[in-house]
Amino acid sequence: MNIEIKKSLKPVNYNKAIKFLEKRLLGIHQNKSNELLWILNHPSIYTGGTNYKKNEILDNSIKVIDSSRGGKLTWHGSGQLVCYFVLDLKKRNKDIRLLIKKIEQTIIETINSYKIESHSDRQNIGIWVYQNNKKKKVAAIGIKLKKWIAYHGFSINIDNVLEPYSKILPCGITEDKVTTLKNCKNQNYKDFKNRLIKNFIKNFQN
Repeated sequence: MNIEIKKSLKPVNYNKAIKFLEKRLLGIHQNKSNELLWILNHPSIYTGGTNYKKNEILDNSIKVIDSSRGGKLTWHGSGQLVCYFVLDLKKRNKDIRLLIKKIEQTIIETINSYKIESHSDRQNIGIWVYQNNKKKKVAAIGIKLKKWIAYHGFSINIDNVLEPYSKILPCGITEDKVTTLKNCKNQNYKDFKNRLIKNFIKNFQN
């Protein structure tokens, strides 16, 4: 299975990104396009998945963009890595659980390569780390399924600010349970994108 790798160096508008994913989804459905992994970041923006509730917005001055993905509220911005994909599950035994497992595996393998121990959680989808003996979320996952094609993706907090999370209940949890890789271990993460892409291809292109 051929997966196209797309990397954007400049921040990408959220709505334009989603329209691009939906167009690619249609192309895959019509057997005209390859599957996709797209690495980017967004200008500062709050998005709400299909499961969020209005009382999870703690600051009424912020604007929340409704998203078609699953999940609740989250924030995107500088220093955070956003990884979108469009994957055809008809070629992958229509197995949603395996899709989630491989996404989690990809993120965990990449984070662990920096000597940071991370893990998934059955109760709270996403990837977690322990910082000062406290469990904190470092990566969020939100997907949507259409015509058995999975899209949207996941985000990983690398060296972004955490203040924007104080205005929402991110993923339904309190903001002090969110952290960044830089806070876990102050080191160079410049190669993170390449390591992530390598692990994603290993786990999905078979």
